[in-house]
Amino acid sequence: MSSDALIDSLSAALDARPDDLPLRLHLATLLLDAGRGGEAIAQIGQALARDPGSDQAQALMQRALGAPVPPPTPTPGAAPAPGSGPATRPPAQRAAGPAGDDPLAAYEQELADVVPPRFARADDEPDPVTGDHDRVYDVETSTIRLADVGGMSAVKERLELAFLGPLRNPQLRRMYGKSLRGGLMLYGPPGCGKTFLARAVAGEMGAKFVSLSIVDVLDMWMGNSERNLHELFEAARRNAPCVLFLDEVDALGHKRSQVGSSSMRTLGNQLLAELDGMEGNNEGVFVLAATNTPWDVDPALRRPGRLDRVVLVLPPDPEARRAILEYHLRERPIAKIDLRKVVAASEDYSGADLAHLCETAAEFAMADSVRSGEVRMIEQRDFDRALKEVRPSTRPWMATARNVAMFANEGGVYDDLVAYLKKRKLL
Repeated sequence: MSSDALIDSLSAALDARPDDLPLRLHLATLLLDAGRGGEAIAQIGQALARDPGSDQAQALMQRALGAPVPPPTPTPGAAPAPGSGPATRPPAQRAAGPAGDDPLAAYEQELADVVPPRFARADDEPDPVTGDHDRVYDVETSTIRLADVGGMSAVKERLELAFLGPLRNPQLRRMYGKSLRGGLMLYGPPGCGKTFLARAVAGEMGAKFVSLSIVDVLDMWMGNSERNLHELFEAARRNAPCVLFLDEVDALGHKRSQVGSSSMRTLGNQLLAELDGMEGNNEGVFVLAATNTPWDVDPALRRPGRLDRVVLVLPPDPEARRAILEYHLRERPIAKIDLRKVVAASEDYSGADLAHLCETAAEFAMADSVRSGEVRMIEQRDFDRALKEVRPSTRPWMATARNVAMFANEGGVYDDLVAYLKKRKLL
């Protein structure tokens, strides 16, 4: 029987028994002898995928690639294997390439287009991380500036005094001994721009921005949550000057006296140590934290040297509401909108509420256009309907804050909240 006929016969037999490793290797040997190296490599690759430790498969792969094959260990009375020779593989060649101690890794890289990899990465498995890249947290560059933030003049002034001013004036900073480390906690109703403000601070100072929420830290294995938190601060330290934003800090730094889980208390202690700089130098790292419920935050976090500045972020005032409405309507077709009337009717609306108000008015105009078959602009009547449907989301928070201001304002922490509620005649 000719070699081609024998190869065809063995291929047919292999189709019936694909897991027969000796048969596959015998076919690969015949293919090599017949000068059909590409087909042989494919067969050897499948053999290695089934048995990566097969010495015979590795030797055949080396032969197929043109590398000298080391002689097998002689056995008394045994004939030399076909294709083997007296040459041995140099030690330098054995360790060459990215394989290191695993010679198959080099073959996989060289034959990626011919032989499928032995192991496939799952869809939800992250790519391997090498070098000095930050392992868990994304370090961003913010393009937002404080000028993009409507209103909040008191908050901007506080940020200027705490960090932005000293950063812009290094000589004065050194003269007055002002450190570039610091922390500030923003609190207020949800949707009033605390996260947006944090990004604006990073953009204003040309600093990096690292954001974290509780889901980025918590891990089911003991000790991993503390390690994740440490890696977050390390990422910020490596990229100083950097704004480190702790979103919903009440979840991460809840009052330890009210926490029943020992792991959460340990995590809170780790956060305190990181803020103190015990785990590294925090110079150039400005910590911004945000919460809707500051009364649930551990008092130790507000100690001087940590999040020692507490700033109330209120719903936008009339000027800010007008700016927010103009921003969300800038690319929409509008006509005859009475902004003064909309601004007056949207007191207590947060920035998110105002965005939703514009979206709802646009929906009404679009639905009317679909029904009538005639496209029209967004008009005042759409906003009148939207104002009846979209109610301010800050009022439930104000009700809770009122009780805190009346009965839990120890040390005057919430004096600014008390002043605001009195101004609004809510206290």
